[in-house]
Amino acid sequence: PTGGQEQGYRAGTENIPAAAGFAAAINAADKDWLEKMQEQRDKLDALVLTSGGQIAAETGSRVPHIATYRIPGLSSQAQLIQFDSAGISVSAGSACSSGTLKASHVLTAMGWDEQAAREVVRVSFAPTTTEADIGAFAAKWTELAHRASGAV
Repeated sequence: PTGGQEQGYRAGTENIPAAAGFAAAINAADKDWLEKMQEQRDKLDALVLTSGGQIAAETGSRVPHIATYRIPGLSSQAQLIQFDSAGISVSAGSACSSGTLKASHVLTAMGWDEQAAREVVRVSFAPTTTEADIGAFAAKWTELAHRASGAV
């Protein structure tokens, strides 16, 4: 009989190779990168706020390597196009809702209205993210925020 574990692929069997691989990845990881990303994300958070933007879960507990920023008045889709043309990869909404044009159910559950939830981009940091990468994002984000607010 098949069980429901791992969507029926490994019914009742523990995925030992995946667990061992995950353990090896943890042991090989740069332990300082999350601290570095926290510092960089904090700098971006400050820039976003001073540029008139908003931060999802700003006062909540957040992981240091993912941030969600809103530019009021500029749709997520327009932001994606602008970032992409600048060679910067970001996402609209959450990973679990990628590929949909619906507003993020997570953001609406947090009290954001539909319009605000449609004006966010999600930024993810990796161990390979450089300060230059973050600087390029910050410059483009500031440009877009100023343009959206009519400051440029």
